[in-house]
Amino acid sequence: MSAMSRLTHIDEHGRASMVDVSDKAETARIAVARAELRMAPETLAAIVENRVHKGEVLATARIAGIQAAKRCAELIPLCHPLMLSRVGVEFEVRAPDCLVIEAECRLTGRTGVEMEALTAVSVAALTVYDMCKAMDRGMVIRETRLVHKSGGKSGTWEARE
Repeated sequence: MSAMSRLTHIDEHGRASMVDVSDKAETARIAVARAELRMAPETLAAIVENRVHKGEVLATARIAGIQAAKRCAELIPLCHPLMLSRVGVEFEVRAPDCLVIEAECRLTGRTGVEMEALTAVSVAALTVYDMCKAMDRGMVIRETRLVHKSGGKSGTWEARE
């Protein structure tokens, strides 16, 4: 078996293809993704103290992340459009220069929600950057990754910290 035939999004002719999930069982599925945003301590203090001139950074980033998860299939070409039952986006200050963004997506369905969670944290991080770039163009988005997934045939997976 060639490497291409083992990839789920490649058909027998080597062409990109959307996976057929019609025979999969509907199960409760959860995915959690996380990203870090490193910035100047003054920038993070302004965000937390709601002193950014463009408005409430975290509230805006939360809404942007939720919207992005809901539109994931429009952004990632081979993703299935999903009826998400929950999208949550949370923020945690982990150091004077580090904001952690975490998104959780849930549904009961035939395909996982990993891409939706990853899209949510990515767009939330980009929104923070956009709203604060006048203060700190050196912000760094890093460590964007899946940290948990459950449901489906493959069961539960947890990232190593």
